[in-house]
Amino acid sequence: MVSQRLVELLVNSFWQILLPGLKITIPLTLVSFAISLVIALFTAVVQVANIKGLKQLARLYVWVIRGTPLLVQLYVIFYGLPGIGITLDALPSAIVVFAFNTGAYASETIRAAIESVPDGQLEAGYCVGMSYTQTMVRIILPQALRTAFPPLSNSLIGLVKDTSLAANITVMEMFMSAQRIAARTYEPFALYCEVGLVYLVFCTVLTRLQRVWEAKLKLG
Repeated sequence: MVSQRLVELLVNSFWQILLPGLKITIPLTLVSFAISLVIALFTAVVQVANIKGLKQLARLYVWVIRGTPLLVQLYVIFYGLPGIGITLDALPSAIVVFAFNTGAYASETIRAAIESVPDGQLEAGYCVGMSYTQTMVRIILPQALRTAFPPLSNSLIGLVKDTSLAANITVMEMFMSAQRIAARTYEPFALYCEVGLVYLVFCTVLTRLQRVWEAKLKLG
């Protein structure tokens, strides 16, 4: 049976958890994801265009990021870089790590989407006098990004949950808020379930938006 004290605790803690989610978690997610898309697009195009030197660097970047844990990457940037004279605050460190981590995975999504476009599309661009860059921008990428949209949306939803790891480098997002309340009230089970519910709500909203945009892309 749920006690009156526990109910009051959950009610009072709700806003203490939700507000950091709105002020930190969501902005952290959106900024990191926006930067990651730029990184991903550049990395994917470099590989598809087979630009020597840059292609090898892009593959190395993807290999390292996908082969190491996200938590380790956070620790290397926030706790490790000061050892070589580079110091970043917690929030910028989180943005850098999440952007480059998500960018590595998203680049493979975009690369595969670009390669799924028939070769005839590129040849058609050349036939009407377009350069390689013009053909990519006007013909190939619009088709590829439409194909890549669903998995990229999934990456965004995954990033919302991954931001909880930023608590390990002292970013005051909503999971850290829940941790602090739990440490003070000794009710970890209820509070962690509550913060989990907030994450679920955020991800559900993004899922609904994803479906709406997918429908628009199909009609377009």
